[in-house]
Amino acid sequence: MCGVREGDEMSEFRAGFVAIVGRPNVGKSTLSNALVGHKVAITSMRPETTRHNIRGIVQAPGGQLVVVDTPGFHRPRTLLGRRLNEMVQEALIDVDAVVVCFPADQKVGPGDRFITSEATRGGTTRIAVVTKIDQVGKDRLAEHLLEVSELDSWSAIVPVSAKTGENMDRLVEVLVSEMPVSPPLYPEDEITEETEETLISEFVREAALEGVHHELPHSVAVQVTEIIERPARGDKPGVLDVHVTIYVERDSQKAIIIGKGGSRLKQIGTTARKEIEELLGRRVYLHIHVTVAKNWQTDPKILQRFGF
Repeated sequence: MCGVREGDEMSEFRAGFVAIVGRPNVGKSTLSNALVGHKVAITSMRPETTRHNIRGIVQAPGGQLVVVDTPGFHRPRTLLGRRLNEMVQEALIDVDAVVVCFPADQKVGPGDRFITSEATRGGTTRIAVVTKIDQVGKDRLAEHLLEVSELDSWSAIVPVSAKTGENMDRLVEVLVSEMPVSPPLYPEDEITEETEETLISEFVREAALEGVHHELPHSVAVQVTEIIERPARGDKPGVLDVHVTIYVERDSQKAIIIGKGGSRLKQIGTTARKEIEELLGRRVYLHIHVTVAKNWQTDPKILQRFGF
C-alpha cells in the first residue's frame, strides 16, 4: 500500500536514497545500524572499518529509506585508500539526500569542511547530523551545533545519539520528508541488499579488528571461500560449514591474527560465529584460514579480486 489515510486525505508515500558521509570514525555505521534497526554495517574504533557502500533499508511510517553507509573520506596513502574515496564520491551521485555526520565530541576541522564542500557539488539536499550527543554536555552541544550551522545552508541540522536512540525518530521524519513521492523500492521485510557472503566476511573482519595494533586494520581483508550445507537431521535444518580466508600483508601480521597457540584466532571465530548464526538463523561451523597477500593494498589485481 503506497499511502496512509488521515481523515479524508491520502498522505503520499515517499521513498528514496540517502548517502551517509563523513570523516572516519564519526559514527556513520552506528547511525546506519540504528536507522535500519538491525546490524548491516560493522563498527570499530579503527579507521577504514567500512570498505564498501553498504545499503540498509529503513521501513518508516509513510516512507522507505535506502541508506548508503560509505567509507570514511580521508587523505589516501594507498591505492585502496583512493578506491575507498572513489566509492564515497560514487555514493553522492543519484541519491535524494546526503547526510553529513559531525561527532559532537570533536571540533569541526578541515576534513569536515572538505567533505561538506564535496557534498554540495551536486546540489542534492544536505542534512547535517551531529552524532554522539550522549557524550557531551548541553553547552558543548550548543557550541557544536553553531559551528556546524556555519558550514553550509543545511536543509536541517539534527543532533542524535545512535547509542541511546535520542532524536532518531526525528531524523527519520526529516529524511522521509526529503524523499520523492514513490512506491516502496524494496519489500517490507527486507533490511539490506547486501549478500550473505558480504555480511559474513564483514562480521569476521570486525572480530579480527578488535584489540589490534594501529597498522594492522588497514592490512586485513576477508573473503568467504565456500559455504557447504550439511544434510538435515529430522526437522532441523543442516548445519552450515562456512569457510573464510583472512588476508594480511606480512607474516608478522599473520602471527598477530592467530595469536599464541591460536588463541586469538579462536576468539575471532567465536565472536564472528555468533553474528553469523544470528544473521542466518542456522547453526554454523566457521572455518578460518589466515594467509599473506603481500602489499595487497597497492596491487590492482588483488584489489580487483577483493572487489575494490
